[in-house]
Amino acid sequence: MTSVNIHEAKTHLSRLLERVAAGERIVISKAGRPIADLVPHRPAPVRFGGLAGRLEYDDAAFDVDEDIQRMFYGSDDK
Repeated sequence: MTSVNIHEAKTHLSRLLERVAAGERIVISKAGRPIADLVPHRPAPVRFGGLAGRLEYDDAAFDVDEDIQRMFYGSDDK
């Protein structure tokens, strides 16, 4: 594990990112105290249908709400 100060990290960010992409872990320090870790990105898996069978709704959820209709289009009273 490599440790660099903030100035060095700003100056050599591209090089540091290349090293991180190769699997290295780099710690960025301020006044000798670690404040951040540069680590390789690990994408989170995307799962479609994660709430299938656990989410319920009534078809009334898709009905037109009269109050909202009036806010957008005004009242039918003339």
